[in-house]
Formats: sequence, structure tokens, C-alpha cells
Amino acid sequence: MKQVFGRPESLVDVASHFCPGCHHGTIHRLVAEAIDHYGVREETIGAASVGCSVFMYDYFDIDVVESPHGRSPAVATGVKRSNPEKFVLLYQGDGDLAAIGTAEIIHAANRGEPLTVIFVNNTVYGMTGGQMAPTTMLGQRTTTSPYGREFSQDGYPIKITEMLAQLEGVAYAARVAVDTPAHLAKAKKAIFAAFEAQVEKRGMGMVEILSSCPTNWGMNAIEANKRIETEMIPYFPLGVFKERKGSDFF
Repeated sequence: MKQVFGRPESLVDVASHFCPGCHHGTIHRLVAEAIDHYGVREETIGAASVGCSVFMYDYFDIDVVESPHGRSPAVATGVKRSNPEKFVLLYQGDGDLAAIGTAEIIHAANRGEPLTVIFVNNTVYGMTGGQMAPTTMLGQRTTTSPYGREFSQDGYPIKITEMLAQLEGVAYAARVAVDTPAHLAKAKKAIFAAFEAQVEKRGMGMVEILSSCPTNWGMNAIEANKRIETEMIPYFPLGVFKERKGSDFF
């Protein structure tokens, strides 16, 4: 019998440790498919940061350099500038990229660093205890907002993709979700486009992926998946916010 579906070569053949219902494993597969498609596995260097995203070094069959919390864009900039022929991949969470690493991602984007950024937004600090993140929804309860996020005290959830799309150095910026088969197909297309931006040296390519965190949300996997549709997508709309073709800007 002919095999028609299998594990991407760029994924290590190990069991996942992520919580049931977590979307990191699904996102890993899509990213690995992009690595295989563009044939950059042997040239890829990942920049891992602190959070559940750090475990990319356990699952991707690529070289990975560890970064302090939020500093992946700075570390990745150094890696890319010293090894311009390499493909540099960032895989970050919202507490990481959108909080402690806000300055790093904004300035790397503004400089047009030719990096590929995968930004996983599950609206909470996952690894460190379920605290409120910059993307936490209004009314959402976390360990540091037990009564729900309130705008007059905590501000509003940050729409990172829309913000970065305004910067000239960004070649591609999109927001996707992985809660349904249809959304998975669009997410894969967006990730491929972000890879292509670096391959063609057009500037930074980034994809924000709305993801679930059943453990810190206090939900089962089905409820968490449904929350993406009913709460997250209405506030964080899906779509391509910027796509610049060619290299005329540079």
C-alpha cells in the first residue's frame, strides 16, 4: 500500500510533550512542511526564546540557538548578519514577543531584517504560570487578572500583526488560525509566504497564529478550540495585512 501522508523530514520522530489540545504540535508540522518545501533544513538556524516555544529545539531537526526571554529578534539579527547565507527562523509566543520582546521585534522589523517570524498567540503566558499577556482578551481571567482583564487598568489586547505591518521593513504580515481544516490550509499558505519573503530577500516575513492553551484557560480541548472561533477571531481578524512583492524597496 502506498503511503500518502507522513511526518515531514524536518520534524524529529519523538512523542510530543505538549498539553492535550495545545496547537503547538500542529503549528510545528506546518513549519516543518515549509522547511522541507523550500529545501532549507541544512541551512536553517532557529532562534528559540523562553516559553513553550523554546521546545522547538526538541522537535525540529535544525540547529537552534537559545535566546533570553523576548530577545530572539536581536539574537537572530546577529546570526543572520554574521551568516547571511543561512535561513533564520524565529518561533515565539505572545508573552515573549509581545511583552518583554516588544522593542526587539519592532526594531528588527523596522530594519527589515530578513527573518521569518512565527508568532504563536494564545492570549496567555503558557509556561510560566498562566499570567496575563499583552494579548489577553478583555474579561479573560488569568493568574494575574483573576477577575478578568479590565481596560481602564490593563489596557487593550495588542494587535501585533497590524502594528508590524505598518513598518517599511516588513515584506509579509498575516494572521491565521489552526482551529479548523479550512484555517489550517490558509495557515500553511501564509507560513510558506513568510518563508518565501526570506528566500527572496524581501525583508521580514511574519505570521501570527491564533492558538489554544486549554491548561491555562481552564478548558478542555474542544472548548478551547471553540474559543478561538467565538472570542479570539472576532477581535484578532484573520487575513494578510501586508504583502510586498519584489525587492524594489531595497
